[in-house]
Amino acid sequence: MPASGGEAVQITKGHFEVWRPTWAHDSTRIAFDANEPDRPGDRQIGIATIGNDPAHATINYITTSRGNNVTARWSPDDKRLVYQHTDTQNSADLFVADAGAGAKPVRLSSSMPPGIDHSAFVEPQFVTYPGPDGKPVPGWLFVPKFSTAAKSTRPSSGSTAMASTRPMTVWHVQRNYAVYYSYHQYLLQQGYVVFAPDYRGSIGYGRDWRNGVYMDFGGNDAKDAWMGANYLKTLPYVDAERIGIWGLSYGGFFTLIAVTDQPTLFRAGVDVAGVADYVMYYHDPYNNDWTEGRMGTPAKNPKVYANASPISHIAKLARPLLVLHGTSDVNVPFLQSVWLMDEALKKGKGDLVQFMIYPASFTTLAANTCCAMPGTG
Repeated sequence: MPASGGEAVQITKGHFEVWRPTWAHDSTRIAFDANEPDRPGDRQIGIATIGNDPAHATINYITTSRGNNVTARWSPDDKRLVYQHTDTQNSADLFVADAGAGAKPVRLSSSMPPGIDHSAFVEPQFVTYPGPDGKPVPGWLFVPKFSTAAKSTRPSSGSTAMASTRPMTVWHVQRNYAVYYSYHQYLLQQGYVVFAPDYRGSIGYGRDWRNGVYMDFGGNDAKDAWMGANYLKTLPYVDAERIGIWGLSYGGFFTLIAVTDQPTLFRAGVDVAGVADYVMYYHDPYNNDWTEGRMGTPAKNPKVYANASPISHIAKLARPLLVLHGTSDVNVPFLQSVWLMDEALKKGKGDLVQFMIYPASFTTLAANTCCAMPGTG
């Protein structure tokens, strides 16, 4: 739309979501990244050539490779674009491509340590399963390469995605999220099945699915996540009695809901810096605007906030729970986990909970601290 005001003109439309538009210096083109139609795990770099008439813009894609191609930036002369690429076997690297169609991108960096066998990494399978309202919930199933061939069942790790807008289908371009995909691969090397649901609120599935969490935090979205365990139980190579759940931040919130709403569904849970109570979260100055935009205020919507308070149900905890939190976390204040542990102890759950504190840091997850539970409960 004109900077002076007027009607907006839609440039892209289809079964995909567009993100991170970037103007060329000459203001005649816009680079962006978008998932491929009906393939939410892959994102490609596109260019919208609008010239002087946005209503007749043409769209061309300059990447075709599997994985995520994102965050395009124009060269000073507008002839090339540099962008980040990551996929199921490669962590984030820089690539450059000509802005014209048909040019082969050139790799600029190699971030994966030398000597790593890329063929050992497991690529996820896209699946769907019924959600609480009957809608199909998309998810990503990671199966160890020897599991389906083995006759004995394997333990599994039911993993909530790290955040509702960051599906863990490939190495993430942000290092702080990429480490969790690495951790999934670690679990797979230990023989665990890993499942990452794209519960409502996730990107890549359209506006309605993305906005499905509005005024329903910890409702159907949390059920989408823990109902992934029901899907895992249908797999012949999964031991239904040895399914664990873990998640970070909003995923930690889901973990707390799962282990209190369904106390015996999971063998154990790991909450990494999860929100224990959204009323408390709302009153934190750093987070109240974000929370109010999605849930209103506690005074106006007490039932919505009550639904988003797993700490209120901690007395139902029946299986081991490990809590990890950094004391300098400003996104989810450390006090959330302190209060959670205090309530767990008051309710006589001290034999079921463990608390790992990371002083003066954001939350850190060590690969040998959770989820691997062979034999011991």
